[in-house]
Amino acid sequence: MTTIIKNGTIVTASDTVQADVLIDGEQVALIGRDLQADDAEVIDATGKLLLPGGIDVHTHLDLPFGGTIASDDFLTGHRAAAFGATTCHIDFVIQPMGGTLHEGVEEWHKKAEGKASIDYGFHIAITDLRDDVMEEIPTMIDEGITSLKLFMAYKGLFQIDDTTLFRAMLRAAEHGMLIMVHAENGDVIAELTKKLLNEGKTDTKYHAAAHPAMAEAEATGRAVALSGITGAPLYVVHMTCEEAVEQLALGRAKGFPVMGETCTQYMFVFEEHLALPNYEGAKYVCSPPVRKRKDAPVLWKALADNTLQAVSTDHCPFWFEGGKEGRIPGKELGRESFHQVPNGMPGIEDRMPVMWHHGVNMGRYSANRFVEITSTNPAKIFGLYPRKGTIAVGADADIVIWDPEKEHTISAKTHHMNTDYNVYEGMTVRGWPERVLLRGKTIVDGDAWLGQPGTGQFLKRSPGAEVL
Repeated sequence: MTTIIKNGTIVTASDTVQADVLIDGEQVALIGRDLQADDAEVIDATGKLLLPGGIDVHTHLDLPFGGTIASDDFLTGHRAAAFGATTCHIDFVIQPMGGTLHEGVEEWHKKAEGKASIDYGFHIAITDLRDDVMEEIPTMIDEGITSLKLFMAYKGLFQIDDTTLFRAMLRAAEHGMLIMVHAENGDVIAELTKKLLNEGKTDTKYHAAAHPAMAEAEATGRAVALSGITGAPLYVVHMTCEEAVEQLALGRAKGFPVMGETCTQYMFVFEEHLALPNYEGAKYVCSPPVRKRKDAPVLWKALADNTLQAVSTDHCPFWFEGGKEGRIPGKELGRESFHQVPNGMPGIEDRMPVMWHHGVNMGRYSANRFVEITSTNPAKIFGLYPRKGTIAVGADADIVIWDPEKEHTISAKTHHMNTDYNVYEGMTVRGWPERVLLRGKTIVDGDAWLGQPGTGQFLKRSPGAEVL
């Protein structure tokens, strides 16, 4: 099938140019002016922008966590992502406790089988790093998985010690793999949580007190230092605050191979949201927690000046009012205490419009930088570029026809995520996906869903990806 998108303006990380795009099958075949092709479908994009499909490299679909399961699976999560202009994501396989990495990978492939309607890859989150699992790490490359996530938090569950982290970094450096860390000091969090509970402080507002910013900064600094010693490329996930960003910036200034992301919610949701009455604060419980308003400008600046390389979502939705009307349990599980609230927020559908409106429209960064942090950098860091992350000859035709003037008010009433609340409820954004193509085929056209379950492809990635 041949398609020509005519009269649009292509925006990539490096260029903005008015040109037509000829798609042959699943790939971009030609870019130029006044392109023609016999029997081609012609899409008129006059007045519109052509953006590479968004890539969200931090998601948790169908994740067992906190006594329940994330409410979006690979069916509903992919549809929601596509409606929000994201055409590719990387989800976290969780190694079963006592099991092997391969058992986790097999389980996650089953979760996606027959449901996936956008392209996807996997990270492997290591929860039980025994010696035999350490030996198993390089075999993940054969599975197309080149990024390893380790937890410096969740004491008694996922948390690993410094010896284990150091050994894993040495192994990753040896094989060109990327280490990802959840950087919080789990020992500190465990002690603070115990203290708060003993004092009867169980409200959701105390979630932030149990996870202070300096506990994130300390763990970030520790991971950065170990990266400097081992030479292992490091990617710090979901960074939230000035103190942690300072630690990353220090490592980058020293020439260490360290990178970081933040997530959309950390620029818009703050500690006061955790204190909302009627248990509403539970909607915003995640780890690391939302921070103070003073941290948001720091994160915006870090995204603009490349101190941070990407923005993701950590999409991990739970019903606010679960356990009824056929819903699986959700946030209500934590009514007795903040430490029992399932951690996570929805956001896979909202990232692109929210970051465009508040980034590009508000003058915080250019449209090119928007593409860089939402698509191109994620593709480069995680070994998907140039197949993904750009509009170029030979690349997959993952293209978003973006109307920069269309306004939309975000609401749980109209979103496609499988949850009963939206973090950005009532926010009006200007800039919205009009049409979304995945490998040359339209999967979203206005309000119409044209995607097909089972057509999303698993993306095998190669080691040795870029450090930006």
